[in-house]
Amino acid sequence: MRTLFDRTRIGTMRLKNRIFMSPMGTTGEADGAYCNEGIDYFEERAKGGAGLLITGANVVSTRYEPRPCTELSDFHHVERLNMLIDRCHHWGAKVCVQLSPGLGRQQFTDPFTPPYSAGSVSSFWFPDLICKPFAVDDIHYLVERVGYSSSLAVNAGADAVMLHAYGGYLLDQFHSPQWNNRTDEYGGSLENRMRFTLECIEAMRSNIPAGMPLIVKFTPHQRVEGFRTLDEGVEMARILERAGVDALLVDAGCYEEWFQAITTVYSAPGHKLDVQRAIREVVSVPLMGDGKLIEPDLARKVVEEGTLDYVGLAHQLLADPYWPRKVQQGRYEDIRPCIGCNECLLAGFSGKHYYCAVNPQCYAEKAYALPKPDGTKRSVLVIGGGPGGMEAAITARQRGFDVELLEKSERLGGTLWPAGGPDFKRDIIRLIESMETQCRKLGVTITLGKEATPETLAEVKADKIILATGSVPAVPPIPGIENAIPVTKYLTHQAEVGRNVVVIGGGLAGTEAACAIAPDADSVTIVEMLPDILATAAHCLNNDQHLRKMVADRGVTVVTGATVSDIAPDSLSYEKDGETVTIPADTVLNAVGFTAFDELEEACLAVCDDVAVIGDAVGPRKILDAIHEGYHAIRIME
Repeated sequence: MRTLFDRTRIGTMRLKNRIFMSPMGTTGEADGAYCNEGIDYFEERAKGGAGLLITGANVVSTRYEPRPCTELSDFHHVERLNMLIDRCHHWGAKVCVQLSPGLGRQQFTDPFTPPYSAGSVSSFWFPDLICKPFAVDDIHYLVERVGYSSSLAVNAGADAVMLHAYGGYLLDQFHSPQWNNRTDEYGGSLENRMRFTLECIEAMRSNIPAGMPLIVKFTPHQRVEGFRTLDEGVEMARILERAGVDALLVDAGCYEEWFQAITTVYSAPGHKLDVQRAIREVVSVPLMGDGKLIEPDLARKVVEEGTLDYVGLAHQLLADPYWPRKVQQGRYEDIRPCIGCNECLLAGFSGKHYYCAVNPQCYAEKAYALPKPDGTKRSVLVIGGGPGGMEAAITARQRGFDVELLEKSERLGGTLWPAGGPDFKRDIIRLIESMETQCRKLGVTITLGKEATPETLAEVKADKIILATGSVPAVPPIPGIENAIPVTKYLTHQAEVGRNVVVIGGGLAGTEAACAIAPDADSVTIVEMLPDILATAAHCLNNDQHLRKMVADRGVTVVTGATVSDIAPDSLSYEKDGETVTIPADTVLNAVGFTAFDELEEACLAVCDDVAVIGDAVGPRKILDAIHEGYHAIRIME
């Protein structure tokens, strides 16, 4: 029987298991070469046990667009890439270098210059910019550069090369009639639309040794109405197999519904498997795939049943690089789960390096490494058992410190419980379970049901106090607000709702609550003061798209630019455009936001010189802020 940990081979590349790191963009030096942090980041994932690591897209030329991530277009880029590959090889991992002729209409760094694309279509990120179609000579130039970059990958010691031909990026723009309106040999029929890709494959094959795997990542189904359907995707797979590729990495989606391609917290496990199974039926080359396959039993199943030959993990390996080792050892409870927040993507598209909300050491493996325990005794008191408090407690025990954690409620988790309340946010509950498991395994002294007060703190003796008391729901000055239920009570299953529900506030909590209620209600209405819902969410585009689609699909009514004026026991009134509107409501949820709870800071400072206020106790923010602040508050202790 096939297993996740079989030793296999693709071409001349021998692999120690069937787990690969899916390609994800990484930042680099100003000249496009890999930076030291990027090299450390890849080495950590090699250490974690993945058999194959696939780099993000290395662009082959910057003649037509700015470099988005890393570049492999010059002999001098080889040195850093070789360092990366060598260090991964030390841990038994192989490295596949992904090459890209460009982003085309997906170019996101220059809002002033119309990008090049297959046709004269609008730019995705800057719709007012109309793309310039590539001339045939430009296409030939890029094909040559793809070939040359393949030779540079060989020089760097790559084990395989991959062509970046998916997800609505440049080659996929040529594949797609909605973006390719050409009338020359690169437009029209599917064969013509794939000509650029097939010429790239030929150029790559001419510049790599015989037997070296050449893999193509492509998108058989874009999952957007009017875009590519699976029937055409199946024919694309056949064409690619005939072109002699050694394996296919099967994707789905595009930026118009980006959440179909890059998993969000709202995604179902294995959400690309239907597409991958359809391709499995028509080609015989090895198939690679990802799409929220992070649950070990699901990953094992898709390999055992033959749907995929290789299972890809992307953001899960940011959250926990050691997923492969832990799964092989049966240590499922030690896996820190990815929560689908996509803070990693948001950081990258904002010009920063890549962050992981639940792993503060991601992309800073050496800079943020914990000092090793040296036998020095330290005591830490953590007040509050939410994500920041638990992270501080875990980190302090990892440093060998004595830790006491006080939590006033009867369970750890804090505001993660309402955040994970909807049934479509199970990933957040998994994070609570994971962090609590580590607190207990590491020996944190946990006291539940005990609230810290100035009086109880008066006798405390600790080297450091972490104040992680979180936030409380804000109460707006609306007549009749006593008739409303805090959204947290609904999300933590402490309150039931009726058939006609109004949610005051269209932020993240209010919008998710509305979506959770809608399937079982007669009507659900969000009333928001701002011009749009989710205006304060500050989350990544794919998460935003996914949640908005859920709002639409579940029939939630949205009223924006409106101010609630009165809440009665059976109705709610709001003012919009100078008019007062009253709607029936047997339940009103208050989701206007949260306020920091930091009332113990002075009492802490009275008994300890080293006090760190973290997470929502500073101000209502994100899981990332709480976890990172908890980690660093302990990391920097001397």
